[in-house]
Amino acid sequence: MLTEERFAEILRMIGEEKSVTVQELTERLATSESTIRRDLTALAEKGLLVKVHGGATALEMDYTTKDVEITSRMTQNVDEKSLIGKYAASLIKKEDFVYLDSGSSIAQMLKYMTGSGAVFVTNGIAHAQSLAKKGITVYLVGGMFKGATDAVIGSQAVEDLKKYNFTKGFFGTNGVDKKHGFTTPDPAEAMIKKAAMERCRTCYILADSSKIGQIAPVTFAKFDQAELITTELTDKDLKKEKNIVEVKA
Repeated sequence: MLTEERFAEILRMIGEEKSVTVQELTERLATSESTIRRDLTALAEKGLLVKVHGGATALEMDYTTKDVEITSRMTQNVDEKSLIGKYAASLIKKEDFVYLDSGSSIAQMLKYMTGSGAVFVTNGIAHAQSLAKKGITVYLVGGMFKGATDAVIGSQAVEDLKKYNFTKGFFGTNGVDKKHGFTTPDPAEAMIKKAAMERCRTCYILADSSKIGQIAPVTFAKFDQAELITTELTDKDLKKEKNIVEVKA
């Protein structure tokens, strides 16, 4: 089992059971205690769990968001997402090599894309189709397809991303919180987002107002690891942050 696969399984178990022991993980994943301990240390350093004596526990947070199917999300907060998407699209230059995350916010961004000369890589099937129809060069990440979010995920996708060096990356999120960062409900999708962000020179998170202050089970990036593009904020504390762009109608 590859490291990324172990990570995803560990996070899945903790998400369901809230706590696990090293012994339980050793038996479930058929690997050594030393490997499990290294995995727990790595995941704790990434902010995905809390390492305790003899095992690990889930992060102490209220899980306020769920993984809604892409067909439903495409009809939610469309006006906000369109404003955000238009601004995000304007950031792309002809010399850029861009990663596009799957999701409804990025889908709105695609409406404003033109054949600027930039080249794209995405894990979103519909995104790839949309770009290709416009005659834009796009590469699709390989891996397991998750129909609910129209996303390619899994260890193969994580490995595939390691060969790329992106100038810019645009990502969706289920939650935005200053303490817990950018979050998503699915550990497997979190691994893809993290892997892609590590290959980007500059990262942008696209989030409408419904995501602000929300926390999903898995953190894929700290708050200061990306520039947040959103609509006008009401949170006075967030307004002070320098890595936020507020897009207005």
